[in-house]
Amino acid sequence: MSQEQPSKNIEDSKPKDIDLKVEDETKKSESNGRGGFAGHKNNARNVVASQTEPIGVQVVKQSTGPLCSQSEQRGDITIGEALEATALTAGHRPVDYSDAAAIQAAEVRATGRTNIVPGGVAAAAQSAATRNARVPRDEDKTKLCEILSDASAKLPADKPVTRRDAEGVIGAELRNDPNLCTRPGGVAASVAAAARLNQSNSLANNNNNNNKLNH
Repeated sequence: MSQEQPSKNIEDSKPKDIDLKVEDETKKSESNGRGGFAGHKNNARNVVASQTEPIGVQVVKQSTGPLCSQSEQRGDITIGEALEATALTAGHRPVDYSDAAAIQAAEVRATGRTNIVPGGVAAAAQSAATRNARVPRDEDKTKLCEILSDASAKLPADKPVTRRDAEGVIGAELRNDPNLCTRPGGVAASVAAAARLNQSNSLANNNNNNNKLNH
């Protein structure tokens, strides 16, 4: 199956006939230092830490509840930070069309726009994937770390990652991969890990608030 270059407009990268659920991990990293530059970098590192176990994405039927429950509405790790985590976990890999599609899906969810941002992270990823397809040697290709190391700064808007965001990014990466798989430590895996951490943090915060009310 040949790779297909992602289009500049995407309606929804999630396949219509399946629901996507990310595997639970045995290790989770507790986020800290949310404020300012230090918090921003810690968030990216927390996403990396949550992927110390092999990351996989299961394509399964959703069996419980709505995709985006109240506890998942907001979190601490943003889409931009999740993209930056990918620069740490898979930054050595050359950018290909599946990466570009996943990055595009992440950008449109962060910005709320239907088109990619000129000069933004998705546009850079598309250009890199197109160039890399014509370059024979991997060492001469543009790497993910070159595109994603400052992803948050390249996004005109950003938002905390939700499960729905993760499923859209996973769908984009799957559909543009020749083997219909996601990559360990790749864009989809990092966004999925961020969504899991945000959900865990939100549930923990809700439990803490309930405990305070009960005292």
